[in-house]
Amino acid sequence: MQTKLIKEINGILKDFSEYWEEGTLQRTKVVNDIKERKPALIKALIKNYKIKSLYSTEIDGMLIFDFHALINLLQYKEYWADSFTKYRNRIGLTSEGKYINYNSDIVLDFPFKDCVLEGGMTKEEQGKNEVFYNEIIARDEIDRLFSPKVFSNIKLYTKEGVEEYNTQFHYNKNLIIKGNNLIALHSIKKRYAGKVKLIYIDPPYNTGKDSFKYNDRFNHSTWLTFIKNRLEIARELLSDNGVIFVHCDDNEQAYLKVLMDSIFNRINFISTLVIKGGSGRQDSANYAKTHEFIITYAKKIDSFTLNKKETEDTSSYTKVDESGRKYKTQLLRKWGSNDTRQARPNLYFPIVFNGETFLPVNGSGKDGRWRWRLEKINSAIEQKLIEAGTTLSGKRELYEKIYQDDAYKKLMTYTSILEGNFEDSYSGKGSRELEKLFESKIFNNPKSELLLKQIIEMVTDEKDIILDFYLGSGTTAAVAHKMKRQYIGIEQMDYINEVTIPRLQKVIEGERGGISKEVNWQGGGSFVYAELKELNYSYINDIQAAKNYQELSQLFEIMKQTAHLNYQVELEKILTTEHEADDINHMVTFRELTLQQQKKLLIELLDKNQLYINADDMNDQTYKVSEQEKAFTKSFYGENLS
Repeated sequence: MQTKLIKEINGILKDFSEYWEEGTLQRTKVVNDIKERKPALIKALIKNYKIKSLYSTEIDGMLIFDFHALINLLQYKEYWADSFTKYRNRIGLTSEGKYINYNSDIVLDFPFKDCVLEGGMTKEEQGKNEVFYNEIIARDEIDRLFSPKVFSNIKLYTKEGVEEYNTQFHYNKNLIIKGNNLIALHSIKKRYAGKVKLIYIDPPYNTGKDSFKYNDRFNHSTWLTFIKNRLEIARELLSDNGVIFVHCDDNEQAYLKVLMDSIFNRINFISTLVIKGGSGRQDSANYAKTHEFIITYAKKIDSFTLNKKETEDTSSYTKVDESGRKYKTQLLRKWGSNDTRQARPNLYFPIVFNGETFLPVNGSGKDGRWRWRLEKINSAIEQKLIEAGTTLSGKRELYEKIYQDDAYKKLMTYTSILEGNFEDSYSGKGSRELEKLFESKIFNNPKSELLLKQIIEMVTDEKDIILDFYLGSGTTAAVAHKMKRQYIGIEQMDYINEVTIPRLQKVIEGERGGISKEVNWQGGGSFVYAELKELNYSYINDIQAAKNYQELSQLFEIMKQTAHLNYQVELEKILTTEHEADDINHMVTFRELTLQQQKKLLIELLDKNQLYINADDMNDQTYKVSEQEKAFTKSFYGENLS
């Protein structure tokens, strides 16, 4: 039964044909247009006396309209005070006593969500003593931060050795970048947006024991902001059939899943993979953890295809075509879990085959869905890889033809549990691989090449582009190189030149560790190395390296003359003004602060929009950009840098 108010609203909306489908009001579209303040709709609503009187207030001749209240009515009109229960037979998430409808976006909110969190460090092992510049950058300040940067120290690594890279940058070159990953991601956007097939990252887990130790009381929300900023630009870099794998543990897994729902859209969620291996810490107070997670999303689920895993084929090929080739058949419609039209509405459509029309109907007699998109089905029909048949119950079905001579190996679907089969743990094998390569332990908890091989095999083919912007020891790049994929790696830690680059040099030389024997790796190939040309970032490095107050005060005098500092700071008073210490009402001079506090204060003075030199400033003689740097930067972005 409709209330008078609902009837009034329906009467207004009758004039808008786009809101109706077979006589049913499409409330979601109405709500979206109200949120977007569609002029024609808003005028029609305000023109109605009853709606205007209930949802607006006039103050000094100005009409204040309560759009939120009207939206609530449209979203939750089934609940009224005189109903027996507002819950009826529904189970779901609620907010302030109201359901979060299936057609509403469910998003994760947290402090600083609409800002950019800039942060960095130079040595992983410094841990809690590291000085972070974890400052929140507001929306009106980020354009310059994200503009393309100048590249410097450009080198080409080949089997013949290392040389300066003085030629035009070619799209098909492997690329390693040293610099802040958020800024580097925005710098490569112009060249690589929409072209990356696979992104794999293993970011800090925010366990309190890893490298994410930001110096503020909002550790959880800063981690979410930190990850959100990077995932947003990562999505832009993915191709339409691309996929992202984010490695994590259960400390932030649930929050990360909801955050990725909001960035990649919940419909594009593929799976949460579980990495199983090792015995865990047997002295743990609780469960000995033997697993981690990889949350996986497609850019566009309809364009995503998961490769099959090859195993020995022992199937029977009982059918023979007109040319004498043996084959077997497999249903063209989806069966098993998620075989309904509701699960994938876009895969429910009619197929005309040999004059007969087929629709996918599942085993329960309900609308089902096809396994493939229409374009792929039509292509298979043209290649005569589809046939029709009748089941024992008399039901007509379409089948895919699988030929024995095309399937000397059986193609199996990957499971969501990745069995490590490692002697100790999923990272233990990676540690052994790296120790064997360098004949000593040089990196903590590297991922194994076997794990990355499985991931790369799942979703890519040769020459596809793979991106890892937490490159670490370089496992992703090393495996991609051996598997003949193109790769981009980004790392800001200093160990990139102590571990990562030497490792990739060994790969080019033909090292036989990791997956080398399995893929018959013989060496070869090349990659280009480049650094984001530092501006204020160089001062951060100098500040972190300072050993005492005297060095910092001398450095500050240099900064005042040459660094780009926050214009709001009264520079002459920094060393003499009293500063608040330890978040309590205790004022001390700069000299009385601890060395770490002194460093943190000086880093805060630096303008974080000027960490690196912007490409559109490279002709400014102040920055001393070399001709080689200019040439490479222009070739990377194109002559038009805007």
